[in-house]
Amino acid sequence: MKIKTFIADAFTDKLFKGNPAAVCILKEAIPEENMIQIAKEFGFSESAFVIQKGPADFSIRYFSPVTEIPLCGHATMASAKVLFSEYPDLDTLTFKTQFGHILELRSNNNQIEMVFPVHETEKSPFPDDIKNAIGIQNIINCEYNKDHNILMVEIESSKQLEELSPDFAILKQIKTTISGVLVTAPSARNGYDFEYRYFWPWSGSNEDPVTGGVQSFLCKYWSVKLDKNILNAFQCSERTGSMQVELKGDQTIIRSNAVIFLAGEMNQPAD
Repeated sequence: MKIKTFIADAFTDKLFKGNPAAVCILKEAIPEENMIQIAKEFGFSESAFVIQKGPADFSIRYFSPVTEIPLCGHATMASAKVLFSEYPDLDTLTFKTQFGHILELRSNNNQIEMVFPVHETEKSPFPDDIKNAIGIQNIINCEYNKDHNILMVEIESSKQLEELSPDFAILKQIKTTISGVLVTAPSARNGYDFEYRYFWPWSGSNEDPVTGGVQSFLCKYWSVKLDKNILNAFQCSERTGSMQVELKGDQTIIRSNAVIFLAGEMNQPAD
């Protein structure tokens, strides 16, 4: 059986920027081990697997080359771009994740708008071994988000953030239960409020090119800190990417776009 498959660059309007994700449209569920094999074959930070449940309702699951991921922003954005292209009569979609999240997607003025939950953070220590391996000298704050199992670290400047060069060989040897470390700073870039990078060698790739799911807690963090409900975020990774985020009650609104790089068919793995 063939699986309709796409590759799309998310959080950008230019090819070869943003964060690439594979999107596999399934007619029925396939075993988890097959989804991990497919994710490994693609080698992207995440691959998404979607199944249509109703005219505009879909289930979605996310896999890194290592494990299943509870919630992924860029693979959601890539999947929405693909589905809005495949179903041009639709302007809204609903995704239900394996972990119970209900995500609303809207196509609006050549942008895709994602409605994510708002997640909380709590104060946390920042282990010295991880801090040193990432190359951080001083921190402003460190907090933990249990929903993503991520440490969020604020540092002084986006210049320091951009210059970080973690030693991933050392990071991989460190025994930790966290999924990754998100480092963030106020932006000195014109038109942006904050910047961030995400390192997760324990559960995915060394560095995620552009990360959307973390906005479920990062948006609220900066919204409170800067006293603004609508903010512009920039991920200063090698590929770069950007999005507008809005804190709206118990919702995190993420606005950006994606570009489809490839469309084709994949052979389904044998059972």
